[in-house]
Amino acid sequence: MLSNLLMGLMVMMLCLFVQAMLVAVAVQVYVRHKGVLESPAFFSTVCLLGLVMILLVIGNFVQIAIWAGLFLYLGEFEDFVTAVYHSAVNFATLGYGDIVMSEHRRLLGPMEAVNGVLMVGVSTAVVMSTLHDAFRRTRDARQQAGHNR
Repeated sequence: MLSNLLMGLMVMMLCLFVQAMLVAVAVQVYVRHKGVLESPAFFSTVCLLGLVMILLVIGNFVQIAIWAGLFLYLGEFEDFVTAVYHSAVNFATLGYGDIVMSEHRRLLGPMEAVNGVLMVGVSTAVVMSTLHDAFRRTRDARQQAGHNR
């Protein structure tokens, strides 16, 4: 059990690193392109927010793949596709239960679920922060355009 706990914590730290890197990239992309928010156009705002969201979702998929790699390495699954499916179910906390790990490694499933809740929460917070800022900037640009008429 202790070895599973240590492995799970190491993978969680790796996932935190991946999440932090993708958050940094997403925020950098947002800051670099936030000039498009100075126009009153709604479409450009949605495109920029979509790009931020896609980067963060890619980070979540990378983390799912990392957990799947661990499960495959430990011999829990025969192929990567099954390991990814099981990992995604854990990460998203769906808990289907159609594929389960051995009793010896069972603790890793809930650890991945906790990791997933935290990392999806971080992604949600970043998307909501950029959404709030983007809509504020777009609203201000629209008000400014209205005053200039």
